[in-house]
Amino acid sequence: MGVRLMVVDDHRLLAEALASALKLRGHRVLAAAAPAAGAADLVVSRAPEVCLLGTATPAEPGAFDPIVKIKRERPQVAVVVLGPVPSPRGIAAAFAAGASGYVRHDERIEGVERAMVKARAGEAVVAPQLLQGAFSELLNPVAQPDDEGQRLLQLLTPREVEVLVRVAEGEDTRLIAAGMGIAPSTARTHVQRVLMKLGVGSRLEAAALAARTGLLDRAAVASPGAFPSAVPPSVPRPSLPMER
Repeated sequence: MGVRLMVVDDHRLLAEALASALKLRGHRVLAAAAPAAGAADLVVSRAPEVCLLGTATPAEPGAFDPIVKIKRERPQVAVVVLGPVPSPRGIAAAFAAGASGYVRHDERIEGVERAMVKARAGEAVVAPQLLQGAFSELLNPVAQPDDEGQRLLQLLTPREVEVLVRVAEGEDTRLIAAGMGIAPSTARTHVQRVLMKLGVGSRLEAAALAARTGLLDRAAVASPGAFPSAVPPSVPRPSLPMER
């Protein structure tokens, strides 16, 4: 007996091609749609047995929000994600949102069809190669930043971290050079590299980003006492890092 389903994909052409292939195999396709704002509402209104949800960016925040809405409104609808090979966290995020399965988007049509049938029967569906990759990564994890501050910290060299700390303290190029014992031109080059790596356009933005992400706190933990102030007390510090 054919499955009553809907196909939702980032690209309408792919959605329609998959829908046509499944129709030829005896399944009833209610609709094929691109995941615009109303895609989840369309699934809710049509109430298929299975929804094939394609995504090219499973790691993006909110990628599986449509699943959450579908399962909240129509818990009986089984959602199978079609996407690239994700990280173990990506697979976990899909199932946490309520997905019944995750299938690689380059899977043969027979594999997609088997996943649909199993999902309709209430089974969890994950391709063996995805599980193998997930277990491999979980057993041999690659060190990754815990958060944005840690990620940014790893972009900078120890000297650039010191420059950022001094920028955040309000030091201009002259003070940075004096405190680090380097030429002003060298200090200016370090500052520009820090701005480039952080993706900001000014010292003020760099200081704000460092404060918002906790980068400075992490730098202090990583190298306690590594950045003593060498600026003579008679030299006044500006209150804000205004120089670009």
